[in-house]
Amino acid sequence: MSFLVGKVVEEVVAGAPNNGEGIDNTGTVKRLKVGRDVHPYVSAQAFRRWLRDSLPADEPRSGVTRSGYGSNQQAYTAGRPDHFLDDDLFGYMVAVKKQNYQRDTVLATGTLVSVVPQRPTTDFGTMSRGFAAGENPVIHQHELYSAVLAGDLLLDLPRVGVFETDGSGLRISISEPIAKEALAGGAESVTFRGVSAVRLPLPERRRRVAVLLRALAELRGGAKRSLHYGDRTPALLVLAPMKGGVNPFTRILGAREGKPVFNADVLAEEITAWKDELDGPVRIGWAPGFLGDQRKSVEKELAQLIAEERVIIDHPRVLLRGLAGAVEEGKHDGWFEDAPA
Repeated sequence: MSFLVGKVVEEVVAGAPNNGEGIDNTGTVKRLKVGRDVHPYVSAQAFRRWLRDSLPADEPRSGVTRSGYGSNQQAYTAGRPDHFLDDDLFGYMVAVKKQNYQRDTVLATGTLVSVVPQRPTTDFGTMSRGFAAGENPVIHQHELYSAVLAGDLLLDLPRVGVFETDGSGLRISISEPIAKEALAGGAESVTFRGVSAVRLPLPERRRRVAVLLRALAELRGGAKRSLHYGDRTPALLVLAPMKGGVNPFTRILGAREGKPVFNADVLAEEITAWKDELDGPVRIGWAPGFLGDQRKSVEKELAQLIAEERVIIDHPRVLLRGLAGAVEEGKHDGWFEDAPA
């Protein structure tokens, strides 16, 4: 049993990838304060939307139903994790006609927060195209910033393609008719973490993880692309299989003299401290040119771990696609098996 845990890092250059609530005629970006410091951020919801939108065009998506009016509205997906990868991995809640079905997310995502404090800049703009001579322009403003954002990830691999059908204190994932349909289609009945469940065939579970990893490699999205288009593929990525689901790699990025730094010593110490829980090498995807020459310094500091194949460093796209291929080929099937009770 393993969880894929780690960190994803985005480099935003003069961008506004996730907007907050506007103030008067000014479009704002999302931010949080730590003391007096301002840190722009991209919400986990926005990042998950980018990832969902980056799935292959031929991958079926779960449809969304919206009902109600005014403040009494709800929206929910089909709630068919047996049919749709996004319902399976991203979770859902369906509550209609006294029927309640809920799937907690298999892919847990943190907020992507600026590693170093950054105050957004306000850009002043006008609209006057087609106006008659002497007419006042329409004035508008919006915020933008440049920053390195980082957030944590966790993928609960044994839960991929496994849907609870009973349990105490929790809503079940699928109804009895859906469970029967899934079983007729090749799924099997299992006991999973103490409750009855339906589990899809292993090849489909492998495929879903591989699709997700490839989508992360091709990540795209963000607000204001007409004015502030930018690359959203990961600039840096850390992934490691952990037996117990703890993510010890949350502190590998820090700030020094107002700039983000990769703390190789922190990574090395965490690898040593958690060596009994690691179920494979720590994979680091590092885009060329990101953080200047720090990659060379990190490779030098981690030379022993790299030589022992306990750390792998490569381009994020190469690393993610390589891992996706290995998963799809069945080289990591042990990661999908839950720990015995």
